[in-house]
Amino acid sequence: MNLILQAQKSANVSSSDIDAVAALAGGRAEQLADARVPDADAWRVAGVTFSDDLKTRIDAACLAAQLDYAFVDPARKLADFRLVAMDMDSTLITIECIDEIADMQGLKPQVAEITEAAMRGEIEFNESLLRRVALLKGLDASALQRVYDERLKLSPGAENMLRTIQAAGLKTLLVSGGFTFFTDRMKERLGLDYTHSNTLEIVDGKLTGRVVGGIVNADEKRLTVERVCQEIGARPSQAIVMGDGANDLKMMGISGLSVAFRAKPVVRAQASVGLNFVGLDGILNLLG
Repeated sequence: MNLILQAQKSANVSSSDIDAVAALAGGRAEQLADARVPDADAWRVAGVTFSDDLKTRIDAACLAAQLDYAFVDPARKLADFRLVAMDMDSTLITIECIDEIADMQGLKPQVAEITEAAMRGEIEFNESLLRRVALLKGLDASALQRVYDERLKLSPGAENMLRTIQAAGLKTLLVSGGFTFFTDRMKERLGLDYTHSNTLEIVDGKLTGRVVGGIVNADEKRLTVERVCQEIGARPSQAIVMGDGANDLKMMGISGLSVAFRAKPVVRAQASVGLNFVGLDGILNLLG
């Protein structure tokens, strides 16, 4: 395997930290000459023999040094994949939209607490969503546009990642436990191929505190990835799936490459790759 190390340029990771991690892996680090991420530095340690024990030691050393790492098959290419599927809140974008909507009601702490518990897997997602949406009852629907205009920002590296994978011919799917108001706008803004999310009920310009139709939970996310793969003539193993919370684990589990982005520990532990420090485009340095 190759061990790929990455760090934000602004982190100024020391060469001694890189050398120490490379030594743990039984090799020497070389600068990645074909790095595709403008805001990050990357190094390759070639010919590494993977083991769970080594992964545990590398994980601890990299966390301390603010390095991201991944064990990758050197033969694996971006061209091996057909689809990139992404969660939205706290993955493609930096915020949890429902928390910011709740802030318009002065209820952000209460809603954010439920959101965090759901993302850690402590509360079943359907229950958590219905409880949070119920707290929004009576809010003027114009609050959604305010959140989009004033608070929604793309995660670091999102545009570079999307630009590169779209140029390579991969399809894109945004599948979210959030809301169509935001995913529809992301689809148009970023030229995404597919989106799927929940619909907030609005009556007379006010949120009713209810969701229309079925809930996009962990099972529905997995089924959506499978449906889109079937539609484009691909296998789930040809999908790269990115997420941050427990609700993403089932769709990540069927993918060929699962990416935990700024994720909860339960997600990082099960993902192929964790990106804790570099942007979403960090995946580009992992694939030839």
